[in-house]
Amino acid sequence: MKKWLITLLLVVCNFFIYGQNKQLLYDFKEIPQSLLINPGIETAYASYFGVPLLSGISFQAGSSGASVNDFFANDGLDINDKIRDRALYGMSVTDELSGTYQLEILNVGFRGRNNPDNFYSFGIYNEGDAIGYWFKDYAILGFEGNADHLYKRFDLSHLKTRGDMVNVFHFGLNKRINGRLIVGARAKLYSSIFSFKSTKNKGYFVTTEGQNNLLTSTLVADMKLQTSGIESLRAAADDGTIGSVFTKRGLFGGDLGLGIDLGFTYNLNKNTVITGSILDLGFIAHSGDVKNYVFKGQSTIEGVEVILPDALVNSSADFWQDLVDEVKTLLDYEENNDSYISFRPTKLYGSVRYNFGEQDRRIQDCDCRAGGNKSNLGYPNGLGGQIYVINRPRGPQIAITAFYQRNFGKVVSLKTTYTVDKFSATNIGFGASFNIGPVNIYATADNLLSYRNIAASNYASFQLGINVISWGRN
Repeated sequence: MKKWLITLLLVVCNFFIYGQNKQLLYDFKEIPQSLLINPGIETAYASYFGVPLLSGISFQAGSSGASVNDFFANDGLDINDKIRDRALYGMSVTDELSGTYQLEILNVGFRGRNNPDNFYSFGIYNEGDAIGYWFKDYAILGFEGNADHLYKRFDLSHLKTRGDMVNVFHFGLNKRINGRLIVGARAKLYSSIFSFKSTKNKGYFVTTEGQNNLLTSTLVADMKLQTSGIESLRAAADDGTIGSVFTKRGLFGGDLGLGIDLGFTYNLNKNTVITGSILDLGFIAHSGDVKNYVFKGQSTIEGVEVILPDALVNSSADFWQDLVDEVKTLLDYEENNDSYISFRPTKLYGSVRYNFGEQDRRIQDCDCRAGGNKSNLGYPNGLGGQIYVINRPRGPQIAITAFYQRNFGKVVSLKTTYTVDKFSATNIGFGASFNIGPVNIYATADNLLSYRNIAASNYASFQLGINVISWGRN
């Protein structure tokens, strides 16, 4: 049974693993949602209004370890051997099981009437983020047991996970400083719906030869799981009020936090542009509906001790329960309501772009103060590279992207990317933005080569949305 539980866990992880990088949307300035990734991006429109709940939907899925196909491919190998070779000993503790999604509820932007160098934006979006690393020693212990691993210390720090769901209320200012430089900032208020965190676990489990029994097991543990909002949602699910509790906690009724995004665009010359942004420099203070679980102490036991012939006289004795009671006695288990702080997963983007081709004179001769810099608008081609870094519990995760963008006036913009990261070295993506009158429709998708065999894929993602854009002056 334990082998099938681990197999099921591997399958679930490969279907619901998420990444955070939005390399196709970054610096895709024809799409208003690119402002959320770089508040200092160049904006060529007078205003926009995202269609509620449809303006920004993003989802990514991937695995830096094994894929579903690694376990269920019809290759004649025994599934137990596959699990042992490709998961237990094929994956490392640095392999991520991480995730995010984002759903825009409201997104509005407009240029200042008195000062067209200022572009304002505000809105609300719902976001979920989680990460868990491959708990290698736990999996080996669960799959193979401890009998064949005498004197091996199973590391309890392999359990490292965190996650939350929040509503984010934001207001941003994008300002052109001069013909070369644009800067931007976005203030954020986080309203936490739920949170969990267990990232500083320590200890080990080891089995040695025993004296009274064949084996002696020693457990040294210093572990903690911190949660907020989960208990109230669990109770609401039982009495059928989860919708109202979910809404209440997402509208300032839960734990609150603050954050900021910063970004810039700088024109080195009329063809070369560099950009950068740092997102979610912030935190959430958890003090309401907090429940923490602490497991700390040291225990050495020699299993179920059966002494003959005394055991035959007391045949009703529950030896297993005696063992459980002994472990509980020796280890300190505590539940408390202590408040805690969780920091947001900070993200960093940067890019270099070279624009070329014959400029569109209709854009080149525009009123630049109403939307852009005359020197770099209207080029049909853009070629460059991007970098992405996200802060994670086991250190930063990095991705490098090369891209090419082709614009056909203001009507159609296409972008293709090639990304290398820990999920894939062959990630080719494609994005498109269409302007049909005032309506903007966009869609992007990643790792297109994997669609030939989804089960063998380690990564896939998409973003899509609909906006209403005004290109004239306010």
